[in-house]
Amino acid sequence: MASAKPPVAGAQPWLLLLASAVCGAFALLLSVVALDAPGTHALRGLIIGLLLVLTAVGVLVWQRRGPGLSKVFSGVALTIVSSLIAWQLLALLDVADPIQGNFWFALIGAWLLAWAAVERLATIEPRHRSMQAVLSVLIPILFGTWLLLLWECLTRGLGVPQVLLPSPSAIAERFAASTSILWADFRQTFLKAVLIGYALGCLAGFIVAILIDRSPFLQRGLLPIGNLVSALPIVGVAPIMVMWFGFDWPSKAAVVVVMTFFPMLVNTISGLAAAGAMQRDLMHTYAASYWQDLIKLRLPEALPFIFNALKINSTLALIGAIVAEFFGTPTVGMGFRISTEVGRMNVDMVWAEIAVAAVAGSAFYAVVVMVERACTFWHPSMRRR
Repeated sequence: MASAKPPVAGAQPWLLLLASAVCGAFALLLSVVALDAPGTHALRGLIIGLLLVLTAVGVLVWQRRGPGLSKVFSGVALTIVSSLIAWQLLALLDVADPIQGNFWFALIGAWLLAWAAVERLATIEPRHRSMQAVLSVLIPILFGTWLLLLWECLTRGLGVPQVLLPSPSAIAERFAASTSILWADFRQTFLKAVLIGYALGCLAGFIVAILIDRSPFLQRGLLPIGNLVSALPIVGVAPIMVMWFGFDWPSKAAVVVVMTFFPMLVNTISGLAAAGAMQRDLMHTYAASYWQDLIKLRLPEALPFIFNALKINSTLALIGAIVAEFFGTPTVGMGFRISTEVGRMNVDMVWAEIAVAAVAGSAFYAVVVMVERACTFWHPSMRRR
């Protein structure tokens, strides 16, 4: 007898819809009370509250009458309705001053509606890869968009000072007005220091791991030193590299080399030892040389470990280059811009730099993952995904 599927962790969609309907009812009630007040925000709040109640109750009733709406249809419908309400809430921020209670109930209700949509979409088990690819993109976009929306509504609705936490719209405006500066910083930090230091550090760690693999003396003597050096704080290494290599990007690349060398070294050595004893004995029975055994057996087995180091280093490299720029750099670079703009209280520019770093780091990590899947598609860890 087939075993039942384990329950999916997370909030129940019906409970989220019920809570959304309750919030919509409160928003509707407060909007009705405020209809006589001047301004157009009460009427808009009335429409939003009514849409929340009708959508949440409609999906709940339809599901109880039969097998229910399909997960795809209900998830897409909830996504569309929550997006329409989000658009109206953003418009309400511009016309309503001060923000009334109906706005906050509508915001919570719309957020719960979007949460229910994500829960519905996340439990879908698509049969086609195209559908799986669409869901893998749609769910993070919906989740991230609502995070930005909540950020926007909370900062503007509560009147948070821009110097403490600017709204996403203010950050976007500064981003659009400073593209030339952001590009120059990106080119200095990422295209020069990060990529060059990443390539040199990972390549050096890989080559030294191959050399250590043939020498037990180096393996016992160098690995403890490597663990010691990898524990050194970056705030101590960066000033030394600036003194050695100057204020331009080579000193930042040197910091990245130090940060990425030892993760690659340790992971490669562990990967080279991952081949099983029976596989090694089989290679010995074929009279394989050391290099044949390395290239045809041990390096393929070590690829998951090597790519694990590459993924770890893709984030460490960007962090190391940005922090290293705090200790001396020309008048360009992400770290330089963050440190100087904080001193000038231009926090929106700081967040724009953070956004560039986040996008660049995520894209870099994604590229490494794509290469890993292309190179290790045969590995059992990839077949299980």
